[in-house]
Order: sequence, then C-alpha cells, then structure tokens
Amino acid sequence: MAFSQGKPIDLNPKDTVEYKQSYGLRLGVDLSRIITGALDDNYQGIEFVADYRLTQNLYLAAELGSEEKTRQEDLYNFTTSGNYIKLGINKNNYANWYGEQNLIYMGARLGFSTFENTLNNYQYFDTNRYWNPDDFANGSDTSENFSGLSTTWIEALFGTKFEIFSNIYLGASVRLGLILTQKEDERFPNLWVPGFNKVTWDSNFGVGYNYSISYFLPLYKKKNKAKKKIENSNEPVGPPKPKERL
Repeated sequence: MAFSQGKPIDLNPKDTVEYKQSYGLRLGVDLSRIITGALDDNYQGIEFVADYRLTQNLYLAAELGSEEKTRQEDLYNFTTSGNYIKLGINKNNYANWYGEQNLIYMGARLGFSTFENTLNNYQYFDTNRYWNPDDFANGSDTSENFSGLSTTWIEALFGTKFEIFSNIYLGASVRLGLILTQKEDERFPNLWVPGFNKVTWDSNFGVGYNYSISYFLPLYKKKNKAKKKIENSNEPVGPPKPKERL
C-alpha cells in the first residue's frame, strides 16, 4: 500500500530576496581647475565637489572652491581672487542596473562668492595718437585694491558621473548661470567672479564647466520603492478554457 499527499503548485512564486541600493556621500575634486592652473601662469584654483543621495533619483549637491585669475585687457590689467560656494540638487535620469550608482542628471545651484579686485596697471584711452602712435598713454603702474565684493547667482546644469573603478567616479558638467545680485566698486566693476567666470557689460549670463573625480562612501542601504503595486489574485492560473461549440 502507498500513501501520498497532494499540494497545490504555486505558479507565481514570490521573490523573497530584498534588493537594496547603497546610499551615502560622494566626495571629489575638480580636475579642470588643477589642470588649468598647471598650464596657465595667470590662474590658480581648486574646487571640491560633493553629493549625497536623498532618494532613488534625487541628490543633494555642493561645490566649494577658491580661485585667483589675472587678466590683461586693452587698457588695463587686473587680478581677481576669492572664494565661493554652490548648493543645490541633482535629478538622475539614468536607469541603473542593480548595484550601479551612475548618473546622467540635470540640476540647479545657488551660488555665492566673496572676492576682491586688484587693478595692477592701466592706460588712458586717447583718440589723438600724435604723441603715442603705437600705444595709448600710460596711466599708472601703482596697484589699487577693491575689497569687500560679492556676487549671488543661480545656475542650471547638465552632467554625468560614471564609475570607472570600484567606488571611484569620473564626472563632467556644463553650466549656465544668471547673476541675481552683486556688490561692486563704482570705480572698477566686477569683470570676473570666482565660481561664475567672466562677467560681460551687457549681460548677466555666464557659462562654466567642470571635470571631477570622486569617491563614493556608502553609509547604508535601502530598498527602492516599487513604481507599481501588483495585486494578487486567488483565481487559479492555467490554460484558457476551450470555447463551447454551438
């Protein structure tokens, strides 16, 4: 004699493994400013970058830097030096495989910079070139300092960050900024702002970019929320019933 016990077969088994994504802090440095400083004697600068993952696709981001640049214009030579900070968010639009932290993102920043200008020398503009046919008349070679300057701006950006080695990311971004407020000296306007770049006479817009390398420090893991909940059905799953003949 033999005994057997029947058990219904589950045709829709549930996945009991929880897949979790890493959340943490990513810290790095801007390579473009270091390379520019090494190639250009009239520039020195450094920028630290960071982002912190808040949700599945939203990141809190910041940049902190210092720059000094000397520029030669037609009639004058000046040096601008100061510090800046940018705070904002990044929205990731890239669908990662499980375990990846790559980004193709759009973002926004609020930037603030404090700096000073030094007028190194200048020449007089003169339409009568009789006494100086090859150049303008000398004005002064004595430097003059204008301190206590500041600028506030917003910027929109598009960028990417991809993992090249374990937890090491290479990134790049392009930015379009708009000056909101600025404090400048009446005798010498702000022509270049640390963190914002060149300022033109007839526009408050500016452009910028960066190339960064950063390290991701995972702090904890969290399960991503499902985009759509599928309700279970008590009806047995099987082949469709054949149609009855008329």
